[in-house]
Amino acid sequence: MSFEEIYDTYYNKIFRVCMGYMNDHERARDVTQETFIVVWQKLGQFRNESAIGTWIFRIASNYCLRQLEKQNRMPFSEMPIDLEDKPPPDIESQVQLLYKCIAELPEIDRIIISLELEDIKQAEIASITGLSETNIRVKVYRIKEKLSQKFKRYEQQY
Repeated sequence: MSFEEIYDTYYNKIFRVCMGYMNDHERARDVTQETFIVVWQKLGQFRNESAIGTWIFRIASNYCLRQLEKQNRMPFSEMPIDLEDKPPPDIESQVQLLYKCIAELPEIDRIIISLELEDIKQAEIASITGLSETNIRVKVYRIKEKLSQKFKRYEQQY
C-alpha cells in the first residue's frame, strides 16, 4: 500500500481519534498531520506484525498522549473575559457535545472510545492499549454508559 493510499484511507479516522484526545479542531488537525509525517518517515520500518491501521492508530495515540503531557506541564495563561465562545460552523452541536463529554473521560477511556468510534475491532484496541479484549468489552460498555449520562446532563442544562 502506498503512502498516498494510506493517507486517503486513514486521514479522517485518525483526525477523529485526535479530536477525541485534543477536543480542539486546530490542535487535532496539527497532531493528525504530525502523525502522518511519522508514518511517512517510518513506513519503510513497518514490519507487518500488526495491521497497518493498528500501527497508525498507535502512533496517533502515542503522539496525542505526548502532546497532552506537554500541555499539562505548561502553565495556562488567563483568557480575556470578553472572548465569545463560537463553535466551528462546520461541526454539528451534537458532535461537539460528544467530544466535550469524551474529553472529560479519563485518558485510557478517551483512547478506547475514540478507537471504538472509528470501528476499530476490539481485538485491535486491546493490542493498541495493551489491555485484554475482555477488559476492552467491559470498558466500552461502561464508557458508553458514562457518556450517555454526561450527554443527558449537558442537554438538560441547555
